[in-house]
Amino acid sequence: MRQSHFRFILQQGFEAADANESLYTALMVQPRIIGGLVAVGVLFQSAWLFLALSAVLLWSTLAPMLNPFDVLANYLVARPRGIPPLGIAPGPRLFAQGMSTTVTFAIGVALLAGAERTAWLFEGLMVTAVMAVVFGDFCEGAYLYGLVQRRTRHQAGTPGNQLGHVK
Repeated sequence: MRQSHFRFILQQGFEAADANESLYTALMVQPRIIGGLVAVGVLFQSAWLFLALSAVLLWSTLAPMLNPFDVLANYLVARPRGIPPLGIAPGPRLFAQGMSTTVTFAIGVALLAGAERTAWLFEGLMVTAVMAVVFGDFCEGAYLYGLVQRRTRHQAGTPGNQLGHVK
């Protein structure tokens, strides 16, 4: 397995012992589908496509056992290869889905409101994030989750620090 695939699996919140090429392939089903839908949405400037994608991502974040992307990954990747199915997404992956929910919702609302420059800004952000995952094995949302977690743990461990407040 490539190092970038191993790092991506860990970044998503999975354990090193679980890391294998099949898990990586299953985890990449969602970003690849989202990437295709985002490309179509940008091409046609479709507010409704972005709002529908936002709704599916919200559903996936709030009801992770019913994530349609994971159902597809389990059916297309896990079952045929005889590997355990994807279960509930770990925190970093859920956080990244939540961020994608917010960005796709903002794009849809901006397009409906006629705020084309705002839509383009968020579309650029989304395209960049999807490309980083699909082509660079780097998830910006999961990375941000890790940064926040490390910062929170660091602040909580500071002597004399009450309730996480920085002195």
